[in-house]
Formats: sequence, structure tokens, C-alpha cells
Amino acid sequence: MKNITQQFNSGFEPFKALLIYKNEKEEKLNEYHCNQRETQLYVESYDIGRNGKPINAHPLTVKEMIGLGDLLQTAKEMQGSYLKSKGLLLSKVLYVNQQANGHAVWYTPPQAVHLFFIDGLNIPSGKFHIPAMLWKANAENLAVYALKGKARPTENTPLYHAPYLNVYAGGQVCMGTVRINITKTECLEDFMTTWEQYFFNSNFSHSINGNNSTKSDTTNLWRSLAGTHADFPQGELLKNGRTLKTIIQ
Repeated sequence: MKNITQQFNSGFEPFKALLIYKNEKEEKLNEYHCNQRETQLYVESYDIGRNGKPINAHPLTVKEMIGLGDLLQTAKEMQGSYLKSKGLLLSKVLYVNQQANGHAVWYTPPQAVHLFFIDGLNIPSGKFHIPAMLWKANAENLAVYALKGKARPTENTPLYHAPYLNVYAGGQVCMGTVRINITKTECLEDFMTTWEQYFFNSNFSHSINGNNSTKSDTTNLWRSLAGTHADFPQGELLKNGRTLKTIIQ
């Protein structure tokens, strides 16, 4: 979530404050019925004076109620836009959970992408062919897995360890110094694109999984693939014991 405190300090000033009063009443109906409890609310509105102190206390007016209702309706609409598609769902989308901290699961076919490695690894950054990938992300975290072949995965499709550096054995990605800026109003298409850009534009720096994400040493594997433009060797992928079904549950 964006930190807008500085914007408030520099561009906004308070002009209205609301104070909500509560009164709870309990009425005994008769000896045969339980007591009936009623909660009453009263909203008092204050203007904010030049010195920043509340003044002119008065009951919330109809005009103020309409303005507050419009504001709350806008907030509700923004909340409902999180992970909502702009149109028909893309074929790459496998699962979407639109709850407050919901997530999306999607896949990408084998492709050629530009990967970046830190200088200390002696792996030239450049274009590499990578296997099909399964992605799972919410607004704060990303996990990636590898897939064999080119077909769209089904719920029983076996998953493989993502053959990359900076990825834990469970698939979680260490984003390092990448600044994640995905809001809870992000539409589904932008959400997926942003996470893919974060992942591929980051610098791969070290093996979290002890270079055991592939059959051969993972770092040496990428070093051997650099500059060759060769397809990623499918035989290097290692099963992780999971399927798509276990990921979306």
C-alpha cells in the first residue's frame, strides 16, 4: 500500500471531523421473553477552524451524509476492483481469489526472456530460454514453479522446482531490494504483468536452495546456457511433489 502521509502533509488540510455517539438501551418485554437490546447512534459534525481545532458542532446534515455516502461507495468500488479482469479472462489465468488478501494463479509457456545476474556470478546477463512457469501471487508475495512441456496445466499437472536463483525450495521468491508497489485496487491483467516484470527485471544473485533447484548445479547450469540461445533442458527440472490442485487450495 502506498504511503501517502507526505502528500497529506503537503497538499491536504483537515476541514471536517465526525464524532459518533452510541447509546445502548435494554427493554424488558415481559417475564416470558428475553430482554430486547437496542443500539442508537448519533453523529455530530464539526468544522475545523484555522487553528486546526474543531468548531461549530452540529448534527450531521443531509448534504454531509450524501457526501460521506459517496466517499464510502467509492471505497467499496475500489475494493471490488482488486484482481478483477478488464474483460474476458485470459487463457493464462488458472485461479483467482478476490478476497482482501486474495491471490491469483497463472501460467506462462516456454519463452525467451532477458535475465539479469550480478557480476560476481560470472554469468553474462542476456536472453535465455526458460521453461513454462506457474505463478502464484498476492499483493505482497510471489511464488514460482516450473512446468514441463507447453500445454496449459490441469489440476493434476505435476509441478517442478523453479530452476532459478533467489527462489526457496517451496517456491517463494526472495525479491531482494525490489520495491513492491501493488495496490489492493490492481486489476488482474496489470497484477500479473507487474509481478512478471518484478521477477524478470530483478538481479539474480545467489542460490537459496543450495544450487539444488535443478539436477545439476543451478548456478553452473545458467552459466553454461549463457549466450547459447539453447532451449532450457527439460531433463534438469526436479519434481517438488506438488500439483496445481495443491497450489490453489
